[in-house]
Amino acid sequence: MREQNIQIITFYQFKRLENLPEIRESLKTSMRELSVFGTIIIAAEGFNSTVSGAPEDIKNFIAVLQKVFETKIVYKSSFHEQSPFRRIHVKIKPEIVTLKKKVEIEKGIGTHVAPQDWNKIIEDEEVFLLDARNDYEFRVGTFAGAVNPIIEKFSELPAYVEENLNPDKHKKIAMFCTGGIRCEKFAPYLREKGFEQVYQLEGGILKYLEEVPPDEHLWQGECFVFDERVSVDEKLNKGTAEDLSVKLKSK
Repeated sequence: MREQNIQIITFYQFKRLENLPEIRESLKTSMRELSVFGTIIIAAEGFNSTVSGAPEDIKNFIAVLQKVFETKIVYKSSFHEQSPFRRIHVKIKPEIVTLKKKVEIEKGIGTHVAPQDWNKIIEDEEVFLLDARNDYEFRVGTFAGAVNPIIEKFSELPAYVEENLNPDKHKKIAMFCTGGIRCEKFAPYLREKGFEQVYQLEGGILKYLEEVPPDEHLWQGECFVFDERVSVDEKLNKGTAEDLSVKLKSK
């Protein structure tokens, strides 16, 4: 096996941002100087990103990010033999993850479940386990017993909930996504809809695979990732899955 000397980090935070064009230019300049590749999405509500580079360059770039965003960067990390990204993108968008619904992120406080506690939550027979990802992601791998909402994009998830879930019947809902950001936005949405006991996997699937021993995994299959690796296995190495999103994009 070739040496895996490229570090890939995924990070996000909901945080009020101003002067977005200035932030964009600052980040693009630093990415070019440090040979860091990937995409950073910024919006008035915060930032969301996956980037890659040599470990020392990533370390220096994290320092830049913390200065620019004035916050501590909490990230998920994995390694690969080459960069899964070829370009530098810093994009200004209306949302850092597109739900097309206004939510109060603060209403999600108290819903996070640490990876080490996740198995206990989802083994509860009263819990409705919702995979908050797209259908093509679900088919690559998911948690045992998870429900597939069969959606093509995150903004379709509210309609699924409206048609299939009821706060009076579904007393406990646990959900998960790749890195945590979709659940970060959807947990408060569910709270606003009257679902009181909502649980979200803190740090997403990637943090679960990173921190929970393989012999304790309730995860089945591989985890789809949005870069050239397509998927990662339970040890966060490049997987073998087919890119099922390609067929969707060709429609």
